[in-house]
Amino acid sequence: FLILFQQLGLGIYSKATGIVGTVSGTSLSFGSKALVYDTGAGTATAIALVFNDAAGKFVGIYNEGNTGDNTPGVRYAEGTISGTNVSFTHAQVDSDNSTDYNEDFCLDDGDYTFTINDTYGDGICCTYGNGSYDISLAGTSLISGGTFTSSESKTFTLGNSGGGGGGTGSGTYTGTYYDNITAQTGYALKTELHNLINGHSSQGYSALWTFYNNHSLDVYFENDGSILDIYSEKPTSSDSNSFTKVSDQCGNYSGEGDCYNREHSFPKSWFGGTIEPMNSDVHHIYATDGFVNSKRSAFPFGEVATASFTSTNNSKLGSATTSLGYSGTVFEPIDEFKGDLARAYFYMAARYEDVISSWQNNSVYGDAILDGSSNQVFELWQLEMLKRWHTDDPVSQKEIDRNEAGFGHQGNRNPFVDHPEYVENIWGQ
Repeated sequence: FLILFQQLGLGIYSKATGIVGTVSGTSLSFGSKALVYDTGAGTATAIALVFNDAAGKFVGIYNEGNTGDNTPGVRYAEGTISGTNVSFTHAQVDSDNSTDYNEDFCLDDGDYTFTINDTYGDGICCTYGNGSYDISLAGTSLISGGTFTSSESKTFTLGNSGGGGGGTGSGTYTGTYYDNITAQTGYALKTELHNLINGHSSQGYSALWTFYNNHSLDVYFENDGSILDIYSEKPTSSDSNSFTKVSDQCGNYSGEGDCYNREHSFPKSWFGGTIEPMNSDVHHIYATDGFVNSKRSAFPFGEVATASFTSTNNSKLGSATTSLGYSGTVFEPIDEFKGDLARAYFYMAARYEDVISSWQNNSVYGDAILDGSSNQVFELWQLEMLKRWHTDDPVSQKEIDRNEAGFGHQGNRNPFVDHPEYVENIWGQ
């Protein structure tokens, strides 16, 4: 049992000398926008300083120029400004002094809560530095994170703690998460699921990158640790494109294979834009090729008759088949991921049951798939297709692993991965 803490390039200025000002403790008195600071190994001159009196903020960006050390990168500090006085609240050095902290523990099977605290109130990832934590068992990540404020708690389960919950069930989940579900069928079951998974801990849009780095890797097909991109992955042959985590994040793109980004399978325009928690809800946001994602745009998922665009793994954009019951343009993923996406949509219907009825008129394409209700949620053509995809592409190990990671990331689960029978129990009546 392994806990990993990773701290990348964090540093605090211990002393500094202004060209025309002085530093005392964490206070800087300046008379010019040029600054020299001393790290004890030489000096470096600021290339940019920004003072914002109106907002009462100070921001400094410094170019490393020490002759006495080899630390690369840019230094950044932030604080408050009053007159000509600055009080530093944060400082960062993007350097090569990355450190991993590892601890091994032996724990009994059961449910656990992990809590991490940060004195500065900015977590360990992304605002000041680029750190992360990860708890893993036998090489499989259970929970991870880095983006929080003063404290964060996440739960995880070791072994089988018993109790399938929610009736007989046909899923593989054996924990206690669903033990208080009493309804067996119909929209009453969906409402109970909503009450269970509602109010998850939103980690923010930028945290999706960290999630992908840890939990959206190809350990199922080529098994090469590349980003598992649902619009490029070829399950039975070699991928035409392969993305390396972090370094191949979008960025700009001009064609397929340039970079990967964050695909809202349920497009954000359908729920009104960059609105939380939907905008960062990992249960419906997948790593995908940026160019193919742009081709999909906000078109509904469907089944294509004549394609106007086909990706390297045969995902298609084009006119819908006549049998679909919808006559517009649709995007069709490959069969390997159709069930995954269908269950993501059923998750959205349950998780956002209290607000989804108001989304119908947010966009033309959202209106095409949403019926304006909080119970059925989907237009009949979409519902029948999603149920078919759910049946034809059953829950796989990659989906089980992703759901478990999603639970660690934001504290709720996709019930339709854990209990696939819930789809028929709710929408099959």
